[in-house]
Amino acid sequence: MQISEVANDLIDPVLAKRAGINTMLLGSWDEIAGSSFADCSRPEKITWPRRASEMAGEDGGYQPGVLTIACEGSRALFLSHQQGELIQRINGFFGYPAIRQVRIVQKPVSPPTRRRRAPRPLTGEAARHLEELVEGIEGDALKAALKRLGTAVLGRQGPNRR
Repeated sequence: MQISEVANDLIDPVLAKRAGINTMLLGSWDEIAGSSFADCSRPEKITWPRRASEMAGEDGGYQPGVLTIACEGSRALFLSHQQGELIQRINGFFGYPAIRQVRIVQKPVSPPTRRRRAPRPLTGEAARHLEELVEGIEGDALKAALKRLGTAVLGRQGPNRR
C-alpha cells in the first residue's frame, strides 16, 4: 500500500464531510478542467440540496449538487461560458450526474510564491563538518542533495551553533 492511498483514506472523509468533495476530484482536476483552465481554477466544495422527502421521512430520489469553483480574475468569464462542457466532464468523471450546476467564485487559486534566497556557502569548521558527514555517501546525486540540505540547515543555525 502506498502512502498516497493511506493519506487519501484519511483525508477523503474529512473533505467529504467539510466540503463535500473528494481527493480524486482534486487530483484529477487538471484533466477535467483541461489545459485552458487547469492552472487558474480549483474545485472548492460541492453543495448537495436538502431533500424535502428525506426530511419528511420518505425515501426520496437522488438530486445532483452544485460545485463551487475558484477561478482567477477574468478567466472566470471564459470558464462560465464553458460550464456546460465542464459539468459533462465532471459527471463523466464521477460516472453519474453528480453536478447540476457550477458556481464560479473569483479569487486567487495559487498561493503567491515566495522566493527564498539560496543559502550562503559554509566556511571554516561548518564546511569541514559537513564534508565529514557526507564522506561515505557513494551516489553523486545523493551526496550533492545532502550537501545542499546540510548547507541550508547548518547555515541557518549560525556560526556559534552546530
